[in-house]
Amino acid sequence: MKKELPKVYEPQQVEGRVYEMWENAGCFNGDPDPAKKPFSIVMPPPNVTGQLHMGHAMDCTLQDILTRFKRMQGYAALWVPGVDHAGIATQIKVEEELRTKEGLTRYDLGREKFLQRVWQWKEKYGGRIVQQQKKMGVSCDWSRSRFTMDEGCSKAVRETFCELYDKGLIYKGSRIINWCPHCVTALSDAEVEY
Repeated sequence: MKKELPKVYEPQQVEGRVYEMWENAGCFNGDPDPAKKPFSIVMPPPNVTGQLHMGHAMDCTLQDILTRFKRMQGYAALWVPGVDHAGIATQIKVEEELRTKEGLTRYDLGREKFLQRVWQWKEKYGGRIVQQQKKMGVSCDWSRSRFTMDEGCSKAVRETFCELYDKGLIYKGSRIINWCPHCVTALSDAEVEY
């Protein structure tokens, strides 16, 4: 008996199964190969502040195109994924959730319990972001996924900061900043509510 193709493409019937097949076959693994020229991209990690947005989708698409193109050209291509802790932005999200759902502040919880909530948030939303990226079909080597609070990453940031400071490339200067009197800290332009 012949099976007819559906009249409308149904991605949920195909894409998850195909992506899983690619992952299981190691199609995205960036294994070193001395016979091939290396090519790598380190994904600018999205913040664990909830979910991906159109900017992430565009950025992932461009990086994915470059990585897949280099693979097709015969390079040993590696695309390293990860998520960023986005300290202040994540703190604001967790505080907002505490306030709206439980009527509490971070001070009500205390430092240790608040940090536990932040780590729970990271587990929930960091995982969600990765699943969204997989739904997009990105060809990252997920076995090499990084989190900016991992000890290796944190150490590299500290060492790089000291190195740049020693070279005179980091300095103090007077600048106008976005100051939040509620959080008692500086905010990025993206976090300002005008």
